[in-house]
Amino acid sequence: MPALRASTFTESVIREMTRVAQQYGAINLAQGFPDFPMPEAMKDAACAAIHGDVNQYAITWGAPALRLAIAEKYHRWYDHTVDPDKHITVTCGATEAMAAVFLALVDPGDEVIVFDPFYENYGPDAILAGATPVFVPLEPPNWTFDPQRLRDAFTDRTKAIIVNTPHNPTGRVFTREELDLIAELCIGNDVWAFTDEIYEHIRYAGSHHVLATWPGMAERTVTISGMSKTFSCTGWRLGYAIAPEAESVAIRKVHDFLTVGAPAPLQQAAAVGMAFDAEYYNHMALDYRARREIMCEALRAAGFQFTPPEGAYYILADYSAISDLDDVSFARWLAKEVGVATVPGSSFHVAGGPPRKYVRFAFCKRTETLVAAAERLAAMSAKA
Repeated sequence: MPALRASTFTESVIREMTRVAQQYGAINLAQGFPDFPMPEAMKDAACAAIHGDVNQYAITWGAPALRLAIAEKYHRWYDHTVDPDKHITVTCGATEAMAAVFLALVDPGDEVIVFDPFYENYGPDAILAGATPVFVPLEPPNWTFDPQRLRDAFTDRTKAIIVNTPHNPTGRVFTREELDLIAELCIGNDVWAFTDEIYEHIRYAGSHHVLATWPGMAERTVTISGMSKTFSCTGWRLGYAIAPEAESVAIRKVHDFLTVGAPAPLQQAAAVGMAFDAEYYNHMALDYRARREIMCEALRAAGFQFTPPEGAYYILADYSAISDLDDVSFARWLAKEVGVATVPGSSFHVAGGPPRKYVRFAFCKRTETLVAAAERLAAMSAKA
C-alpha cells in the first residue's frame, strides 16, 4: 500500500493537461514552458562546458561561479547583500527549492499560510513536511486579499507564509503596501516568509520588491527563484534558495539527499545568463507584453472575462458566459473540440471549496502559436 501522505494529493494537473494536449493535438497553453529558443549565449556556454569536461558533480549547493553570479545580481538589481558561500543553495529548479525549504524548516503540526489561488505544488509541499496549509483568499476580479483575514490567519502555530509575486496563476503583482503588512505580521509573530519570485522580471505593471530587503526580514525570509522562466530554459531545472546561514545549512542537507546537485555544465551556462544587463530584461518584458495583448484580445473576443495580468505569463479567465460545464470538463472539451489546452482553475484552489468557472491560459509562446490559438478560439462558438 502507498504511504498515506501520497494519497492526500493528486498528480500535477498542469502536467496532466500537457498529456491531454498531446492526445488531442491541441495547442498547449496549459503548461508554462516557452516554445521559442533560449538565449544563444547560454546555449553556447553549456556546450562549451560539456566539451570542456564539466560533466561531473558540482559542489552540492551549487557551482561557485553560479553562486557568485546570483549574489552579484541581487546586489546589482536590489541592493541586497548575499554571501554566495553562506546563503545560496542551487537546486534542481525552484520547485525543488521550495520542497527542500519546507522539509528543512517546517515541522509536523506547523501551519503555513498560502494565498488561494496558488501554484499547485505548495499544498503537497506542506503535506510532505507534515504541516497544515492555511488558505487566505485572493478575491477576484483584482485578486487582492483582505488585510484582516490575513491577520486572523496568523496563530501560535504559524511557521511560515508563502508569498508568490508576480503571482501564478492570477498574474497579480503585490504592492509595497501589501508587503509592508506581510513583513509586519512575520516580524510580530516570528514567522518565516518563503517567497517564490520566479517571475520577477516578467511584469507589465508595478515593481518587483524583494521582501528580504525589508528591515527585519533578511533573517526571516527564504527567497526562491530560478532560471527557467527568465531564460526560457524550463528543461534545465535550475533554481535556488537564498536564506540565512543556519537555515541554509539545513536546506543544503535536505537538497543533498533529494538530488545531490543540479547539472554541472548547465550551472556554468546559467552564470553567463545571470550577468546579462538590463537590456536583456527590458526586451524580454516588451516581448511578453506583446504576447499578453494577443492573448487578451483573443480571450475577450471569445467571451472570456478576466483581469489582465500585471506580471508572469498567465491569464486566469472566467468562462461562465460561455459554458455551464465544470472547469475540468470545460478544459478537456476545449482541448478536444477546440484544440486549445488550458489548466482547470480548480487545480489552483483548495479542494472542497465552491465551484469556480476558471481556466488558466499560458501565453509564453511564439506569436504564431498564439495567433493560431486565437483563430481556434474565435471558432469556438460554432462548437459549443
